[in-house]
Amino acid sequence: MPATLSLPRTGQASQISLQMSQPATLADNALGMNSSELLQGRKSVTILHNGMPYRLQATKLGKLILTK
Repeated sequence: MPATLSLPRTGQASQISLQMSQPATLADNALGMNSSELLQGRKSVTILHNGMPYRLQATKLGKLILTK
């Protein structure tokens, strides 16, 4: 199932299409993806959810932080 994610890039919007090989779990049918697919080498990305921006950030220790 393809998914589209919009990522801001220095003043212009760009889109990437992601192909998911399988859901995270079969029981709840959740969509799973690798964080590197979202971050694409960046330290952080902005995710819009219900019109509100959230920041997904990777730490130096390999943890993820999601802030509003």
